[in-house]
Amino acid sequence: MKIYQGVDIVELTKFKEIFMKHTDFASDIFTENETDYCTSKKNPYVHFAGKFAAKEAGLKALGIGMSAAGIDNTLREIEVVNTASGKPELFFHGWAEKIRTKRKLNQATVSISHSGNYAVATVILIGHKNNE
Repeated sequence: MKIYQGVDIVELTKFKEIFMKHTDFASDIFTENETDYCTSKKNPYVHFAGKFAAKEAGLKALGIGMSAAGIDNTLREIEVVNTASGKPELFFHGWAEKIRTKRKLNQATVSISHSGNYAVATVILIGHKNNE
C-alpha cells in the first residue's frame, strides 16, 4: 500500500481580497456544483477558501503541486462535493484523474476546517504500489 498526503492553509482575509479583485476567480477554480454550494452559505468566502485549500492539498497529495507543467484548469479538475450531511468528498477529473489512475490511487479522504481567519484542509490518497 502507498499513502500520499497533502495539506494546505488559506488566510481568509487575503483569499477574500483576491476573490473580490478577480472577477473570473470563482469560474476559473471552482466547478458549478462547488460554486452553488458555497454561495448557498451565509459566508460563502469561508467555504470557497476551504474548498480551495482542499484542491491545493489534493494537488500536493498527487505529487504535482501548483507549479507543475500542464496545471491549467487542474484546480477545476479536483472537485470537492459535500454529502447531505456536509461531509466533503474528493473527485478527480481530466488530467488529475489520469495522474490518480496512473499512480493506482483508489481511495481519497479530505478534511476541511475553518477557525478564526484561516481555512485548512488535508487530503490523504491511498493506493497500491505498482507491483501489487
